[in-house]
Amino acid sequence: MSDSDLISLYSARILALAAEIPHHGRLPAPQATVRKRSPLCGSTVTVDLVMDQGRVSAFAQDVKACALGQAAASLLGAVVIGRSAAELATARDALRALLKDAGPVPPAPFDGFVVLTPARDYKNRHASILLAIEAAAEAAAQADAAP
Repeated sequence: MSDSDLISLYSARILALAAEIPHHGRLPAPQATVRKRSPLCGSTVTVDLVMDQGRVSAFAQDVKACALGQAAASLLGAVVIGRSAAELATARDALRALLKDAGPVPPAPFDGFVVLTPARDYKNRHASILLAIEAAAEAAAQADAAP
């Protein structure tokens, strides 16, 4: 990776997002908890959430990841409250397509993920970037399915 590639990948915006992760921590009584780990780099994200009337009403995330994984968690944390399980699954699929298939930017309110577009060329970073949204989508689906 050249110096210019690193500068593009770890932009000031990505580093700022990584430093300010919304809803960082754990919930005292979540309806669902999902922990995801990237075997390639060892990054982990644990998501706790509560759903109310089919929407995320409480959310927390414990993020131990590289700057790109932290930035992705930050972007998710900024928009996750009020989202349905279906919206989170759509955002997860769109982010995966953005990274792996050069797909379009995820729809609003998840369009902030555009900042991660330079990571397309770095397949070894994709798993870490996807951890938070995958965990949130899975936790929301679990909470929705609970009696």
